[in-house]
Amino acid sequence: MGQFLLVDSRKLDGFEGLHQAVHGSHVDVMQLGRGRLRGTLSHVGIGDFSLSIGTFNVGMRTQRVSSDDKLIIGMLLAAEERVAHWSFDMQLNDVLVIPPLLEHDGVFHGASAYAAMRFDLDGVASLFGGEARLSDPDTWRSRSHFKADPESGAIASRRLVRIMSHLRTNTEGLTPSTAEFWKRAIVECMAANVMSSLPPDHSSWLPSARRLIRRVEDYLDEAGTRPVHVSEICAALSVSRRTLHRAFQEVFGLGPVSFLRHKRLCAVHSILRESAPGSTTVAAVAMEQGFYELGRFAQYYFAVFGERPSQTLGIAALRAQRAGIARA
Repeated sequence: MGQFLLVDSRKLDGFEGLHQAVHGSHVDVMQLGRGRLRGTLSHVGIGDFSLSIGTFNVGMRTQRVSSDDKLIIGMLLAAEERVAHWSFDMQLNDVLVIPPLLEHDGVFHGASAYAAMRFDLDGVASLFGGEARLSDPDTWRSRSHFKADPESGAIASRRLVRIMSHLRTNTEGLTPSTAEFWKRAIVECMAANVMSSLPPDHSSWLPSARRLIRRVEDYLDEAGTRPVHVSEICAALSVSRRTLHRAFQEVFGLGPVSFLRHKRLCAVHSILRESAPGSTTVAAVAMEQGFYELGRFAQYYFAVFGERPSQTLGIAALRAQRAGIARA
């Protein structure tokens, strides 16, 4: 495992396993439903940031004491029956905010699944940068419930589970730059559901689209070949996600996510073309550039370049072979 990625995944055999329902935070648990508890619990730690995803098959009562000084933001991924946290009735993909040093009380009336990320409150300014309401630490000092949009919430939930799955099976670890990208990708899933329940923000000033695009491209040039998440750009340039989206649509006819994906695809293409035979794999390069679904990555790659990534990597081998023949 790389220095910046810690992974722990286990099957649950009894409710006691849920005492560590959130990585780094102790939770008091009482089983409410009948039957032997079965489920799974997975943690991914990226530095001081963690993501936990748990599933269980019977009703549970959960309580957290007020000794944890980290911010916890959770999402309800699945529920067969009612789920309530404090006085909030949770629906699928809703987001719950548990501020630091605040006691928490939750009841799952049946089989459920959840995701929870835990990090320092000071980190919101960076991770939620560009959205004034979300990047302000005061926003997260009170317990809150954000109702998810049914469509976008389901997309965010599936994406979060896929990210966990791929990070869990990554055996090569993460570099500091890719660790930052994956943190932001996880945060983005929950932020999408938070933003969908907030009233529209009409106070943003829309700069000249082309001037903003130039600033973004200058920032990307300084970042070099490492993957850059949209939220990182928003934080660095102090611009909202909506403003950034409008600028990219005006200039390129596509959103910033699509633009950054194309840029990352180009980075993969260049790395594969210049790689020495046997020095790397398509999967390793794709993961390094933030692609965690290799099948979809291959589709994107072929659509853009008209060749499979393995063919691009083969060009480097062929070039090296020809060079060896020429020297012989």
